[in-house]
Amino acid sequence: MVWKKKQFWASLIALALLAFCVKDIRLEDIQSLSTRIDLVYVLPAILCSFAFVTIKGIRWRLIVSPQKKLKAMRTIALYSAGQMLNITMPALTGQVGRLFLFSRHEGLRKTFVFSTIMMEVLFDAISLIVFLLATSVAFVFPEKYRFLSWVISCFTVVMLVLLYLFLHYQKSIEEFGRRRLRERWPGVYIGTKKFIRSFVKGIELLRSTQHFLGGLVYSLASWAAHALVVYFLLLSFGYRLPFAAAASVMIINTVALMIPITPGNAGTFEIAVSTSLAAFTVGRTDAVLIALALHLLDFLPIAVLGLLYLRGEKVSIRKISLEHEDEIIFDKLSEDGTLLEKEEKV
Repeated sequence: MVWKKKQFWASLIALALLAFCVKDIRLEDIQSLSTRIDLVYVLPAILCSFAFVTIKGIRWRLIVSPQKKLKAMRTIALYSAGQMLNITMPALTGQVGRLFLFSRHEGLRKTFVFSTIMMEVLFDAISLIVFLLATSVAFVFPEKYRFLSWVISCFTVVMLVLLYLFLHYQKSIEEFGRRRLRERWPGVYIGTKKFIRSFVKGIELLRSTQHFLGGLVYSLASWAAHALVVYFLLLSFGYRLPFAAAASVMIINTVALMIPITPGNAGTFEIAVSTSLAAFTVGRTDAVLIALALHLLDFLPIAVLGLLYLRGEKVSIRKISLEHEDEIIFDKLSEDGTLLEKEEKV
């Protein structure tokens, strides 16, 4: 039944939140906006939005490069298609669908793809901390967001340390598993060993200072592009706020939406952005309209590039979302005892 599906309830919540955001907006407000908006700043906002997605796609290509060389344009389109799944499916199911898409269409192991996503999270967290430190010089963040910033910082440090330890002690971990699991639970031992080796391939970037710094530069560039989207959008609405203010809005919005609840963060996105804009003396009506415009700008490059990829590969979002619900990652053993993944290249 449709009401038993989480997508249904997530969409219902999104509609309710959107209705709450726009309930005070009048037709006159929209008409006046059409006359005062400066279209000169809309084009650079759109270009920066495409740059944001493009740079992130190139960053994923860099992370994957130790395992497989991918063409730049195909990677950007594939990454955009993955982001479409991520924002159209509620909670964290979009990340699972994205994992299946990357795995199946590039012949990569799911564990490896998962580890590359972990690297993306790490790079993004470090980048947000850098922007947070830079903008905190100009603005004092609300107490609740300052607390979350400490949480993100601690999480980033712990994650980075754990990944480095995982790389450094890989052989020791495998040996421990061999002694403890091989005789008693051979299937668990084989699966664990395969998981470790595939996962390590995705975080190989940490072994090279040059590649790690390259990934970090891409991350900082992508978030700078996103901050410019906010900056130019504010200018188009007639608000001459400094770049640091746009970066602050971006950070607060990202922190508030770390765990997606509704498809595409519809409703929750508008509430987070409009609330953060209120701290910079932006009126409620304009704040909501800016939030709606920013949401559209964020989705535009993902939709254009992602749909081009999905259409070229003859894949539908519905098909992927249905597949990932029932498919298991590991499903059979090869003749030599190594664990293989379904429909994936060895």
